[in-house]
Amino acid sequence: MSAVSDLSGPDAPVLVLAGDPGLGRTALIAWAARSFAAGPVLRVRASRAESALPLSGVHALRCAADGLPGGRTIGVPDPGTAPEWLLRSLTDAAAGSPLLVCVDDAHLWDAPSRAALGFAARRLPAAGPVRLLLTVAGPHASDPDFAALPVLTLGPLPSSAMDALLDGAAYGPVDPAVRAELLDEAQGNPALLRALVAGLSAEELSGARRLPWPLPDAEALRSVAGAQPAGFSAAAFDLLLLVAAAHEHDPEGVGADADLVRGAAARFGRARTALDTDRLPDVLALSDGRFRLAGPLIRRAVHACAPPDRRRAAHRALARVLESEGHGFVALLHRAWSVAGHAPPLADQLSAAAADPRVAASRAQRSVAYVRAAELTADPRERAEHLTSAAGQALLAGRARVARRLVGRAVDGGALPAVVRGRSAWVRGVLALRDGPAADAGEALLLARSLLAADDPAHALLAGLAAAEAAWATGDSVACLRALNAADRTAVATATAVVHGRAGADRPAVRRAAGRASVARAATRSGVPHSAAPAAEPDGLPRDYLNGMRAMLERDFGRAIPWLRRVVEHAWEEDGPERLLWSGAAALLLGDVPAACRIGARTLATARSHGPEAAVPRALELLAYAELRTGQHARARAHAEEGLRAAQRYGQSNVAAHHHAVLALAASIADESTLVARHADAALTTARRHGLMQAATLAEWASGRADLGRGRPFEAAARLGPLVRPGPDGGHFAVRMLVMPCYVEAAVLAGQREDARAVVEEFALWARFGADVQAPAQLARCRALVADADRADALYEDALALHAQAGGDFEQARTRLLYGKWLRRRRRLREAGGCLRAALVAFERCGARIWAEQARAELRANGAAPAAARAGALDGLTPQQLRIARCVAEGATNREVALRLAVSTRTVDYHLRKVFAVLGVRSRVELSRMVEQPVRESPHPA
Repeated sequence: MSAVSDLSGPDAPVLVLAGDPGLGRTALIAWAARSFAAGPVLRVRASRAESALPLSGVHALRCAADGLPGGRTIGVPDPGTAPEWLLRSLTDAAAGSPLLVCVDDAHLWDAPSRAALGFAARRLPAAGPVRLLLTVAGPHASDPDFAALPVLTLGPLPSSAMDALLDGAAYGPVDPAVRAELLDEAQGNPALLRALVAGLSAEELSGARRLPWPLPDAEALRSVAGAQPAGFSAAAFDLLLLVAAAHEHDPEGVGADADLVRGAAARFGRARTALDTDRLPDVLALSDGRFRLAGPLIRRAVHACAPPDRRRAAHRALARVLESEGHGFVALLHRAWSVAGHAPPLADQLSAAAADPRVAASRAQRSVAYVRAAELTADPRERAEHLTSAAGQALLAGRARVARRLVGRAVDGGALPAVVRGRSAWVRGVLALRDGPAADAGEALLLARSLLAADDPAHALLAGLAAAEAAWATGDSVACLRALNAADRTAVATATAVVHGRAGADRPAVRRAAGRASVARAATRSGVPHSAAPAAEPDGLPRDYLNGMRAMLERDFGRAIPWLRRVVEHAWEEDGPERLLWSGAAALLLGDVPAACRIGARTLATARSHGPEAAVPRALELLAYAELRTGQHARARAHAEEGLRAAQRYGQSNVAAHHHAVLALAASIADESTLVARHADAALTTARRHGLMQAATLAEWASGRADLGRGRPFEAAARLGPLVRPGPDGGHFAVRMLVMPCYVEAAVLAGQREDARAVVEEFALWARFGADVQAPAQLARCRALVADADRADALYEDALALHAQAGGDFEQARTRLLYGKWLRRRRRLREAGGCLRAALVAFERCGARIWAEQARAELRANGAAPAAARAGALDGLTPQQLRIARCVAEGATNREVALRLAVSTRTVDYHLRKVFAVLGVRSRVELSRMVEQPVRESPHPA
């Protein structure tokens, strides 16, 4: 709005508004015309029907000028003088007073008129009376006629604005799930959102009735695209239809192959004529050997608005060309789109091709094939099975919303076999596990396990393991064990069936699945349901993982370790992301964090090379968390940032919450309090809504560690204390042990030594297990913190020796910092200086800026490093007095200052009296003002 309003000013004579249909070009130009109070307005809307008439655009402008006040008119140009004439005529029509000229869809003007308009726009004087506002379709902003003109590109509206627009457009309450569907379908397009709402009943908006499919019908698309798909000649529209139809088999594609379109045009009536002309339709472009329509909305509108018989004929022409070139799968898809009504044999052929791993097709294409097979199928049960398979493939492709719609359609068919209901429950469970309440996901997956146990035991086993994953995310160890035991019962049944040669082979559903066994194995490796069951592997990786996890939860570590080691060893033979994720989890549980890093990198490479795409965010989650555990904070941060973007792109809010938590932890070692708060809040928002105890514990840990780094032990202890508490009111059972060293340090510094001592004894059990390579050194450090003076020295030395074996700059530097403080307090200044300098170097090496500042402050207090430049009266304070003054200026009491600086309260009292005397202040308020001013002015605060 502000950019358009600036046209009234002296420095902005021209503006081009560019954007796709529905984003508000016409609405904005209408608003500008109404709002222009400085003078009259000339407003013209171009028409595609007149684009072939020379100077029709100029003529339309002449006609509009006849309505100007004062009888001002525009004459007729002489042949060949249109550009100069238009510039002169606009200036004459203004007659020295402000005039706004608006041309909507200027790209649709005829070529001579466009050239004249561009010529005049580039030469309008900035201080002149004429203001020119043009709108063009997005791709045409770079046309030569409009080159060098200032352009404002309209993008999709933000989610908050779309939310408000939906509330205003709806005539009644909108169900949250329906709201999410509408906003996802509209993709920030306000006109499309209004059209969608207008086409729904109150029952559909409130969620009482299921939404129609497809959600934007032809009428809605036509109303938004407006003049874009209309107004073309029959030949031009046939060409556009061919290009749009060629896109259908690849919804995420980058255009239609030009040779394919040319070959099909020769078999499709008038389309060839349009190709033989000098100029393509304005919504179509040819580059890099591919035809591209001006945006997905135009493509969908052209395809949906075409007469059904022409649409089928276009697909038939494409199928013939593809068949002649040996593109069997895509040709079959177009052949399926070329028929009307039900065609069961073709549906069977299409679903078999979609299930064949030898067929070169993306998961999105396989999903589309299953959907078309369902449309060609008359039998409700088979249709439900095809839709469920389509949902599973959409989920693999990272299209969660599509998967949710498809599985919703699948269960609308009435009574269905248990195996189909089980696969539908599995898809719902996995969807909720990635983007919904984790407890709901666990129940859906347990239901899927029970429904699949008889006909599809191998998938039932994996459903039980996925239910255990959901329970793990919630921090419910009892529910996790229950899910693992249920999965174990399935595994035993599977093994028995295999031994007796049955495995449900006498069941019709399994017989149909036999021809698709290999592709189902690939789906199984991805952890997402498919339409077929894999060959049972009772002694394979899933069973090893199940046994190891269950023994771990039962605290039977002697049995757990061999099973989990076998799972880790499997990683170097696997190429399925889901199975590799099991191996990575096992490595983390065993404390083999370097192996977890390697497995995470392998998982990411596998997911990127041959999918599934939906596994990329989780692969990055494993890698980032493992790198965080090894102290590689910068690398963890880079991978978590990439993982966060991927999780948001694929609609995996729960995975995004984990990435936010990792980013908060990575930022907590640097002086980035705002970043810690932002990522921690984002993680906690989703974690609280979806019951993600693991993500919540990690986020709270990050905030507590940041408080500790900033020298705020009271706040840190208050935040970390609940996390180390056992039971349902505490932190996540697998994370609380990692938090304990931070809590012990904070509690001791806050004067809560007895509370810290109780936690140290529990942490000792964890350190003996060996699941964390840093734990033995951290345990020695914790014991030193709570020990008496005569034992602490040796414990700190033990901790440093153990750190030397384990590696890791950050944890070792924290121990050196605490040891240096302890030594300085006992006046062993030379030893303290050595420890503190080593800690400073290590903190700087790993980017822990906030902790490095602590080390510098200790060195200054130790007298081993010069204080940073200070201003005014503060120069008269000793390093220790300055530290006390700053603590008091922050609002700390004398007792809190004593605990923070590891000195007695009498020492604080003594130094504070000296500070008051040196600075000549009488109150803490005056002291705060005096201390804060130099800190703000100094570029390098001490």
